[in-house]
This record gives sequence, C-alpha cells and structure tokens, in this order.
Amino acid sequence: MSFSKIKITGLLSALLVSTFYVTPLFAELEEIVVTAERRETSIQDIPIAVSAFTQDQLDRLQITETLDLIRVVPNLVGSNNTGLGTANTYSLRGLNNTESISTFDPPVGSYVGDAFIQRQNANNFTLFDVDRVEVLRGPQGTLFGRNTTGGAVRVILKDPAEELGGFIEGGFGEYDEINARGSIDVPLGANARSKLSAYYVSDDGYVDQAGPGNGDLNYEDSYGIRGALQVDLTDNVTWDGSISYNDNEHANVFNTEIGGDRVSNSGLQDAGLAGVLTGDKANLPGNFNNTESTLITSDVEFETRLGTVNFISNYITLDHEFALDFFDTPAPTGGFTIANIGSHDQFTQEIRLTGTSGNVDYVAGLFYFDEENITDFGDIFFIGFPLVLADRVLENDTESIAAYAQADVHATDQLTFTIGARFTDEQKDIAYSDNTGGALNTANIEALGIPTSQSVDKITPRFAANYKINDDVSVYGSWTQGFKSGGWNARGTSPDQIIPFGPETATNVEVGLKSQFGDSIRVNVAAFTTNVDDFQLPSAFVTQSGAIAFITQNFADLDVDGVEIEFTYQPTDALNIFANLGFQDAEFGGLDNSVVAQQNACLGGDAGSCNVGVVTSDGSISTPVRAPESTITVGASYQFSFANGMTLTPSILYSDVGDHAIGTSNTFGDNFSYDQLNAGVTLAGPGNKWSLAASCTNCTDEVQEVSNLAGFVYLNEPVRWNVRARYNF
Repeated sequence: MSFSKIKITGLLSALLVSTFYVTPLFAELEEIVVTAERRETSIQDIPIAVSAFTQDQLDRLQITETLDLIRVVPNLVGSNNTGLGTANTYSLRGLNNTESISTFDPPVGSYVGDAFIQRQNANNFTLFDVDRVEVLRGPQGTLFGRNTTGGAVRVILKDPAEELGGFIEGGFGEYDEINARGSIDVPLGANARSKLSAYYVSDDGYVDQAGPGNGDLNYEDSYGIRGALQVDLTDNVTWDGSISYNDNEHANVFNTEIGGDRVSNSGLQDAGLAGVLTGDKANLPGNFNNTESTLITSDVEFETRLGTVNFISNYITLDHEFALDFFDTPAPTGGFTIANIGSHDQFTQEIRLTGTSGNVDYVAGLFYFDEENITDFGDIFFIGFPLVLADRVLENDTESIAAYAQADVHATDQLTFTIGARFTDEQKDIAYSDNTGGALNTANIEALGIPTSQSVDKITPRFAANYKINDDVSVYGSWTQGFKSGGWNARGTSPDQIIPFGPETATNVEVGLKSQFGDSIRVNVAAFTTNVDDFQLPSAFVTQSGAIAFITQNFADLDVDGVEIEFTYQPTDALNIFANLGFQDAEFGGLDNSVVAQQNACLGGDAGSCNVGVVTSDGSISTPVRAPESTITVGASYQFSFANGMTLTPSILYSDVGDHAIGTSNTFGDNFSYDQLNAGVTLAGPGNKWSLAASCTNCTDEVQEVSNLAGFVYLNEPVRWNVRARYNF
C-alpha cells in the first residue's frame, strides 16, 4: 500500500466531510487533559498529534510497561533491543535507532514527568502508579527537554493526594510469574502531602537453554519504589519532590520456536569470560542483563504577576551490566558475546515561565543538560577458541544548553496562531583506553584525523494554526522542526572504526482534525509528511571473518508520508469501542555518493558491494526498517452491572502490523506482517472497592519476527496469562 501526499490529502478531506454527517449519540466520553504544550489542556484543543491514556485505560488495555504502547498508538512499532529486555527500540513514523551505546541518542525521547531519560538502556518503564501516558508524534523541537526528531513517550506519575488512601494489588501468571504493586497517599497536615509507591515482578523465563548454560533464560526479576512529597511553602509557592529507585533484571536472548517451546543454544556460562576479558565484567552471569537507576526530581513553582515560574531539577544515575551471547553458540563463552559494565550520570535544570497576557498564551524557558558516561566493555568472537576483538573503556560526555519560547495568539475566538522556536547549543566528546594495552585509545584515534569532540548549534522553529469550526470540531496545520546531534560508532574494535556521524534534522508538515460529536463519538485525524535530512542510518553486518561490524552514517535522507486516525465510540456508559489506525509510506532519498558508488558496483557484478547497508542483494535500495505500511488496532469493552453493585467487564484488543522490514538491507524479515490478540475480564465489587481480573496477551500464541541482528531474527514473547486481585482503600 502506498500513500502519496495527494492520496493523504484526499483521504483527510473525505474524513472531514463524512465526519460532519455523523448523528450524535448521548453517552459521556472521558475528557483527557494533557500537558503536551507544557500547560494543562484538553487533548481535543491542541494542534498536536498526541495519544494519551489514563491509568484506567492502561489497565483495561493491559499496558503494564511502556513497550506495550506499541499495540495502541498509530504508526508506533517497537521491540526490546536485541539482548536487552530493559531497553525499548521505538519506531515512530519511521524514525528509529536500535543502538543503546551511549554515543547514540534515540529519536523518540522518553520522559518521566518533566525528567528526560537520555539512555535507551533502561527506557522500558514498569507502570505502577501512573496518572496518564502521553505519546507525542512528530518532531519535538521546541518545548521538550532534548530535541528529538521522532516524538516523545511521557509517563506522568500521580501526585500525592490530599486524603489518606491508596491501593494494593497482587497476582500470578504464566512461567511462575508473581507480580505486585501498591501505593499509599498520606497527608502531612494542611500544607503537605506524601506518597509511597512500589512494584515487584518476577518470573522464571520462557526460554529453555539447550546448551550447557544456566537454565531458563529471558526471565524477569524487577522491583521499584518511589517516594513523593508536595509542600505548599506559601500561598504562591509549591515544592514537588520525589526519589525513585528501580532494579530491572531482564534479558532478551535470541531464541527459536521448536515444537511449541522457545529454545536457546547458547552455552555462555556464569563467569565464563574469566581469563578472557579484564575486570569485573568477566565475572558476570551468563546471558544476564541488569539496570539499576535512581531518579531524583525537584520542582519549585512560583505564582507571579507574569505567570507561573518553575525551577525543575532532575538527577539520574544508571548502572548497567550485561553479558550476552548474540550468536546462539554452545561454547562456554558464547558465539559473539559482549560483556558490559556502564555507569551513566545525568543532570538537567530547567527554568520555565508559563502565562497569559491579553489574547496571548506564552511559554518560555532555559534548559541545561549534562551527561557523563563510563562504559567498560569487551567483544568476543568464538572461532574454535574465544578471540577477543576488543576490551576497552569508553568515556563520553554531553553538555547542552537551550532557550525556547512559544506563543499562542488567539486572533479571534475561533482562530489561534502558534509561533515558537528553540535554540540549542550542544557539545560532545569521547575518550578511549585499551584494557589490554593495545591500540584502541584516544591518541591513536586522533592520529587518524578522527575528531574526539563535536559541537552543534541549531534553531528549530514551529508554526501552527488552529481553527475551531464549533465547540467540538477544529482543524489545524503545522510546520515543525526537530534535530538530533551527531555521535560516534563507539562499538568499533579498532581506532579506524570509531567513525563519527553528523546531526539529523526532521521537518514535519501536518494537517489534522480534532472532533467530538455529542458525548459519544470522537474522531481525531492527522496527515503528515516528514523529511529527515542526513538521517542517522544504523546497520550491523557480518564481516568476512564472521564477526559483526556496526556502523551508522548519514547515508541518506528519509521521507515519510502518512495518515493517523483515532476513533472512539461510546453509545452507552457500558460499551466502549475504539480503533487506532496508522498508514505510512517511507523511502530513502538524497543518497550519499558512497552509497551511489556502492550500488553501481553491486549492479556491475561486485558481490561484496551487495547486501550491505541500504543496498540489497539485487542492487536496489532497501526500504527503511520498522516503517510498516499500516498499524491497526481495534478494541472493545462492555461493563455488565448487577443489582448488588458489582460489575463484570470483558475486553478485547486486536492489533495488526502491516508489511515492513527489520533488516537494513532487507535480507532478513523483509515484507512481513504480524498480529496479536489480547483479552481480559474484570470483576469489580460495589463502588470498585475491590476487583479480580484475568487476562492473556498474545492469546493465540503467534510467533512473530520483531528485530534482526546480522541474520539472527529475534521473536516476540509467547502467550502469557495473568490473574490479579486489587483492593482500593
């Protein structure tokens, strides 16, 4: 299916016309208030493509971690990073990056409240005390943290409540899963409120290790705790602070489906790298992945004559350890194994002013970001004996300063113009030391003329117009830019492979419709065209020696056209039906001269130039990865009410991802689609004081290919069932 700009415009026009003739019905849809423009606004009133879900909706949709959002957001797909169950690779409107090493920035930003989470290593958040989740689609180049080209996933946690209360929930499920979560709100006098929340998840893993290793793999053993405090210091000053700690042990080891079971042949053993690699990483458990993170937040809010001023400080520490076999080999050291111990510290400071003057709403601020990373890692390739490709320490830092402003000018009661911009100045640097005394060090990298520092400054503007046809229907158009700074191919195993790559810039043109008819029908539509100049294109391929080589360069531009439709129908208070649809067409353009030369060599008979990077085996240019032609989600729930006040609510969710590729050169996983069925039922007591719920995900146990690393195709998780009990107090 191909969607040209003409077809997109035609489809949007048809939807606009047909929507005005829907007969209003009378049941009340829930209003969702978001902060996608850094002020509280109804999702129906902002000229932005954003999907938002309250905690009740997340529970009904069985969204327990942020990766589950791929089932319900138009044109969003993703998976765990290869090997890393703690890391999500999001692809939103065709923009994605599968690298988790610290010299790469993700195109889809992750946030907890106002805290930007830079590292992709630990962005698969467990949702345990959430007010709502927002997914902003398209470049976020003006108002949010670091600039991102693809979008943002925001998890907004609940504030402490003014009354004593909370909940406790526990359950069990497939693979001996045990899960629990709970929260309690405790008022501390008239001017202070506190909250304590926690979660725990444990299971035995769904992969049997056939090789001489350590038993079941891809298990999870995770827990987290959060304390929050809110204090009214004066009538005009409020302080919000929190501290949270998360420990997540969860691998995503390559496995195959054999006779209905998931099997790994890896023989990587505990401390199997001792005597092969240096330092503590040599003694890590085999096929192990663990992240420990601490997030400290502080927000001091002042009410002034100019508006609301916020001083927002966030500090994050992340420790990441893993030892993973990516080649599924029964050797005690694995086939291609990476062992890693990383320490990542991040600080952000933001000063923001939000206010209104006459017919103008305004937001302005300053943003500072500082990150320091130290990664001790080694690569081993088994060739009858373990060959150490590299054993090194990478240190890299990022410092970014930005100023931003946006104004919404209400020209009339119906027409609003938006103008905004962000100026960003960013500096990055790297340094290497070789643990074995070899050549992979900073001096040798610089001797080759490879820069070990990069800087960029960029202005990213936004223009929009929003016209309210009536109180329930509006149309908008926008032009927005976002950018992502450059980096280095830090996984290189020799100085000449630490190749830098430059920034990418995304320009998005979008038109949309926000509409609601009566209280029972909501239809939101967005049609967009996005051009990414100097797209940071990652690729992993097998070298002549059999080892994996990783390289990212600005090989091409990326062009994506698409349409997104979000539809909700609630004819009665009991019945809710929804459909979220995404359609897109992505292709590479503006090819680098090196790619053109490679393609010509392939077409001329040079087999070594084929099936590498974006040149396919037949010499054509590949389609972009993880940019499916369609994403379709439909779901429904119905609440049966009984005379004693109890309710029974069954729900069903079906999602389908259309044809797309997961291998850069389209060799593996090209042109395939997959679908998934989830279902659940909840029995709730009078007043929703207690509930019992049973659910299944991937209920039909579909085996789906979701990612690829040099020919090793990673699969989705198999069917899971779960039973939970909850008590609200």
